Amino acid sequence: MIESVFLEVSAGDLESLATGMNLMWALTVTFLIFFMHAGFAMLEAGQVRSKNVANQLTKNMLTWGVGIFVFFIIGMGISNNVGAALGGGDSSPLTMFGEGSFDWVMWLFSAVFAMTAATIVSGAVAGRAKLRAYVTYTFLLAAVIYPVVAAMVWYAPGGEPILAAFGFADFAGGMVVHGVGGIAGLTAAWILGARMDKYNDDGSSNVIPGHSMTFAVLGTLILCFGWFGFNVGTAATVIDTGTFELADFDYVGSVAMVTALGMGLGALGASAVSLAINGKVDTLYVANGMLAGLVGVTGPTDLITPMGAIAIGFLAGAQLPIVFRFVEQKLKIDDVCAVFPVHGTAGMLGLIIYPLWSVEGTAIGGGLIAGGILSIEASAFVPQIVGVAVITIWTVVATAAVWGAFKAVGQARVTSDHERDGLDIAEHGVDTYPEFGQPDLATDGGYTDDDSVIRADGGEPNDGEIKMVTAIVRPDRLGAIKQSLAEIGAPSLTVTNVSGRGSQPAKKGQWRGEEYTVDLHQKIKIECVVADIPADEVVDAIGTAANTGEPGDGKIFVIPVEDAYQVRTEKTGPDAV
Repeated sequence: MIESVFLEVSAGDLESLATGMNLMWALTVTFLIFFMHAGFAMLEAGQVRSKNVANQLTKNMLTWGVGIFVFFIIGMGISNNVGAALGGGDSSPLTMFGEGSFDWVMWLFSAVFAMTAATIVSGAVAGRAKLRAYVTYTFLLAAVIYPVVAAMVWYAPGGEPILAAFGFADFAGGMVVHGVGGIAGLTAAWILGARMDKYNDDGSSNVIPGHSMTFAVLGTLILCFGWFGFNVGTAATVIDTGTFELADFDYVGSVAMVTALGMGLGALGASAVSLAINGKVDTLYVANGMLAGLVGVTGPTDLITPMGAIAIGFLAGAQLPIVFRFVEQKLKIDDVCAVFPVHGTAGMLGLIIYPLWSVEGTAIGGGLIAGGILSIEASAFVPQIVGVAVITIWTVVATAAVWGAFKAVGQARVTSDHERDGLDIAEHGVDTYPEFGQPDLATDGGYTDDDSVIRADGGEPNDGEIKMVTAIVRPDRLGAIKQSLAEIGAPSLTVTNVSGRGSQPAKKGQWRGEEYTVDLHQKIKIECVVADIPADEVVDAIGTAANTGEPGDGKIFVIPVEDAYQVRTEKTGPDAV
């Protein structure tokens, strides 16, 4: 009696322990996948111009805000019901998710996958899409477009998902998540059209560099870190609560190894092709290649050998520069953040060719290549090709319909003036870098050692004349110049962004392997009008603060001013200054 009670309690305790471990693991990897949004935000922000950074960051945050709510109230229910209907499951109305804690955790796990697909699109339409159009599309993607794809592959309560039943395999979302995001991004970019000045009248393309390689690489590494949650986390069940043996964790080591290899070989593949095409290893191609390699192994992570991970990762990275150039130069589609070659074609590639290195192969390395042509039936390729084609067609049609409708009513794209000024100001009324590139705020300089009022009319006379001192200098010297002028009692100045060339030599730049020439350098023009302050003191102050000893420090000009008029007091001449 006592022994039976002890055994019964022990079994119950083991089941609770196993359930707790499963929940803890599922939540941990879910949080890792959520952190990938920080990576996407940094990666995309780094690849856009400084005038569009806040817009890109806002879109990434709203993707989560809108998407998680919509997936909660609509998306998960659509997935369950469509999956059941297509897969012969329960025909009765299905709830969005179950009623227990584990079901709720699994809903959140599903939601972060959906949000990943949604946020990919923002990188393709950067710099010209209206915020309201993007948010509306995010709503529809989280509510219908992604849930239908997930229903065909993953969700079919009471039945089997229709594509899975056909034999299509996608373990962690190489096509369901990344393929959908990449294809949707390309389609939306095609409907929207290219950014201003991207293409010339003769069809040639111009390089439009992003503003921060540092952000792009940081975002890449954050995504790589979160990806272990994405792939390894799909092995969501640690312990079988019935038998108390390893469940999905029986093969989790292989999944982790395949993920790491795909990441590394993707970088090498992109590097090799970049070197062959451009003669240089392009930093951004390396970063994008790491992600492409990860996408390539994401779909068949549980189905390929380490040799398969090496091959697919390398090929996924290698195709990146080729596909990007084809999309940009042949298709004339302005995919700003290269979402299609990173997420679209890489996801397709991995899922279509994985049987070449399938774990079902009989020899070392597995698959058709190492195991021989008879080790796997050639028909293993058929369901993969069909599945990729079905998902592609659905995503293109649905995305084109949504963005096409926006375009038809004039709500897809910002105005040319707003695009020229930047979406940060036009869409959000903010300046991400108020003192970087647009020095319109006097937040430094202008101090004195006492409490007296700073005046622009102290000092020695200029023979009774008004002088304008104009300086063309480096933007980064503005703070020092303002302080220097304040110290001689001449803080009043006007600052303008300008570009030009003089003795400073032209420079060569490179963005995704394409070279461009910088022969008009960014400068600022400082204008300081003085009457009683000697102009030569102003010249000395500016010259001392602006001097770096390198070509391109600038020039200073002193020009007589015929007259001046102060609007408020109606004073004229030197008194107006």
